[in-house]
Amino acid sequence: MIQIGDTVLDFGNPFVIAGAIGVFLFMMLMLMVFMALRASGRSVRAIEPLAMQMGVMGENVKTLNASQHSLAGGLRSVSDAQVAGQAQMVDTLERRLEAVQKNMGDSLHGSAKRTAESLGELQMRLKTIDKAQTNIEKLSGDVLSLQDILSNKQTRGAFGEIQLNEIVTRALAPDAYAFQHTLSNGKRADCVIHLPNPPGPIVIDSKFPLEAYEMLRNSTTDAEAAAAGRFMKTSVRKHIKDISEKYIIEGETADGALMFLPSEAVYAELHANFPDVVREGFDARVWIVSPTTCMATLNTMRAVLKDARMREQAGAIRKELGALYKDVDRLGSRVTNLDKHFGMAAKDIEEIKISATKAGNRALRLDSFDFDELAEEKSADVLKLTPKV
Repeated sequence: MIQIGDTVLDFGNPFVIAGAIGVFLFMMLMLMVFMALRASGRSVRAIEPLAMQMGVMGENVKTLNASQHSLAGGLRSVSDAQVAGQAQMVDTLERRLEAVQKNMGDSLHGSAKRTAESLGELQMRLKTIDKAQTNIEKLSGDVLSLQDILSNKQTRGAFGEIQLNEIVTRALAPDAYAFQHTLSNGKRADCVIHLPNPPGPIVIDSKFPLEAYEMLRNSTTDAEAAAAGRFMKTSVRKHIKDISEKYIIEGETADGALMFLPSEAVYAELHANFPDVVREGFDARVWIVSPTTCMATLNTMRAVLKDARMREQAGAIRKELGALYKDVDRLGSRVTNLDKHFGMAAKDIEEIKISATKAGNRALRLDSFDFDELAEEKSADVLKLTPKV
């Protein structure tokens, strides 16, 4: 409780407390107004730099706004360029895609074409294979037919004769041989070669000991091989004896004959494993030949025939050589006479050249003759008259 004069203030009273608070607040407000009025002078002075900063900030804001507008234009340009680039890229990709599609189409078309060509070639090759198969089947039939032919002695003999005919016709001239020629003893030879004496006509007869050779090839034991060997010797010796007795005739044929074997295998087997039989043929003057050695022998005979024909024509050749010698001698005489004429003509030409040279020299002297000197010489003989002074 506080007493001011006659007034007693009781702080227990709420009204007193409210009044005190009001007074306190009023005093504080007045104090704040005083302090605000005091600071207003300083605020006026401080607000001028702030105003300047605010102006600068406004200018910066304007610049920032312009930059923002420029940035927006640049972003718009970049966006437009990006859109154009994307459009160009899309167009390029579309063109490349079209080119790739075209190339793929061409490749697929070319592959299809090549595949079709390959299939066509494959079809042609299959046709060729079918044709070859047909030929093989035909050849198999021909082989079987050949086996049938060789299994018969008569047809086998005909086969050897045909092969012999083919070789002889290829090697010799038509007038140098004769097929199925009958000799004086009534025997018919497969072929006779008309060789001159000596040695005279020589006979070639075809033989084919096929049974003995097949027996020898098919033998599996030593006993079978020995039996086949004996059969081979017997067959070949019989052929040698037949040729020697039938086709070697003294005074009509040569003193030897040829036995033609139409198989190189039989010929090789005979010379490799049966040399004693081959020597027996030599002793009997029967020479065994195969298709290859027969061709070589016939070529030698062709040379002999050519030499014989040259000897037959030796007289005519000597006569022609004599006539040729006379013609050459006559030609030499005529050449000598022609050389003499050429010598005389050369001498005449030389004399003509000498005369032409002399005539040229005289013409040259006449061309260089001085007529003025000649006039002076003539005037010297004339008496000159001089006037009296």
